[in-house]
Amino acid sequence: MKPVKLYRPTLDGFLHTVAIRRNWLEESLFGTCSSSQSRFMTTSKRVQDRSKTKRVHDLEIATEKWKIASKVLFLMEILKKEPEMIIPVRSLEQYRRQINLPKPHKISDFVRKSPKLFELYKDRRGFLWCGMTKTAEDLVEEEERLVKEHEDKAAEYVTRFLMMSVDKRIALDKISHFRRDFGLPVDFRTEWVHMYPQNFKLVKNGEGNQYLELADWNPAWAITELEKKVMGINGVTDQTPGLLSLPFPLKFPPNYKKVYRHGGKIEHFQKRSYLSPYADARGLRAGSLEFDKRAVAVMHELLSFTVEKRLITTDHLTHFRRELVMPQKLMRLLLKHCGIFYVSERGKRFSVFLTEAYEGSELKEKGPWVLWKEKVQSLTGYRGKKKRFECFSDASDMEEDDGLVESDSEIESISLELEEEESASGLEDGLSTDDAEMEIGEVRSAYKEDV
Repeated sequence: MKPVKLYRPTLDGFLHTVAIRRNWLEESLFGTCSSSQSRFMTTSKRVQDRSKTKRVHDLEIATEKWKIASKVLFLMEILKKEPEMIIPVRSLEQYRRQINLPKPHKISDFVRKSPKLFELYKDRRGFLWCGMTKTAEDLVEEEERLVKEHEDKAAEYVTRFLMMSVDKRIALDKISHFRRDFGLPVDFRTEWVHMYPQNFKLVKNGEGNQYLELADWNPAWAITELEKKVMGINGVTDQTPGLLSLPFPLKFPPNYKKVYRHGGKIEHFQKRSYLSPYADARGLRAGSLEFDKRAVAVMHELLSFTVEKRLITTDHLTHFRRELVMPQKLMRLLLKHCGIFYVSERGKRFSVFLTEAYEGSELKEKGPWVLWKEKVQSLTGYRGKKKRFECFSDASDMEEDDGLVESDSEIESISLELEEEESASGLEDGLSTDDAEMEIGEVRSAYKEDV
């Protein structure tokens, strides 16, 4: 009997087999692709690792400044929902994650840090209760007045948000993540959404999920904030949204040297035309230069709507990839365009800033909402510790093109048409956790690169 001769494939044969299988998989998922589009996997590092050496000291200070204020505002919202604006301290245990207070730290100790805003007292049975001081109650009344004064503008921003979406409707749970950023009232899910039937309406799909749907297109609102600023357009216009050629304001960190090395490519990016955020973008090819620049325009417009010209916990932005026709690797796009946006990872949350709106660590233009929030901040018992931030540095292990505003985008691993709808988080009505601090591990898993 002859011995069986085992077949040992060579390295070239093995690589050839892998290439055939990869091409078959790509064609079965996406159809026939050109050679420039066939790469859908990446060996790049996680965007969190790539951005650690790209910190701007002033904007990190701005991030730290509001960390405690956000926790205090969340606690004030909880108390506002109570009939007498008091609550047993033990009932606050369920909100530990939202205020990022891990055990063994006590809720009562956190409350005692701000005696000008909160009071603690025991009842006859010895149970500890928490309530607001007269100063805090006055601040709550002032906030309610601001909501009334701002509600028409907030309705405009929400309407324009819907106008930028593909289907002209967005899940209500998704909008709730940005409630504070847009200056919406606590009861916006139950009461406020019905106050502007001329702008939008509440609808349900077959599964009972609630959506906010555009009721009427307003051409006067289909003008970007950048157009208003650069071209001075403020009146009613019948012009249909289309291609724009407006350059974005750039503000690089003072010690960022790559701007001189790649000035030509930056200028080329600025001159490239792009589709208006309010135009129909379904025809754009994911990964194209036009696709990416429109995504920059959408993010610029969204940040212009916000109270502080920044969005907190940017992982929520990934929920809008399909509605707003955005890249799957949105965080990478924000990091790449560091002259327009700044991404902060301080603490256990992610924030994205519109850099042009800041001078140092302060907003250039502070509206009533920001001034009110500064009042709350001044009354908290936390003054923070001096921290040494690792600032922006060109000496990093990132790819050469990371500082550029122009590079070949990676092909989406899942096409926009086939992307599954993100499951909406179960938030309580009126009590939004949009400022809840996310664990870094959770956000990293959301943005982890394929290898």
